Amino acid sequence: MQCEDIKKLIETGMPGSEVVVTGDGTHFEATVISSEFDNKSMLEQHRMVYATLGNRMQSEIHALSIRSHTPQAWEQAQKLRIM
Repeated sequence: MQCEDIKKLIETGMPGSEVVVTGDGTHFEATVISSEFDNKSMLEQHRMVYATLGNRMQSEIHALSIRSHTPQAWEQAQKLRIM
């Protein structure tokens, strides 16, 4: 599985989200920005992302690290990086 495949699966499962995926073909890191994360715990957010991948987490993807943000939290994090 390629990074672009994972990105498309997440974007399809979470329309309107912004997704960046990096990795080496086995281990991946995804940054997902979505308003669907509003009022959700981090665990709930990660479960939402995993749900978009279905059983691929058991067969095609060995490891996936997720960074999930609401648009507001992402904007705030970017401001802090600039300073």
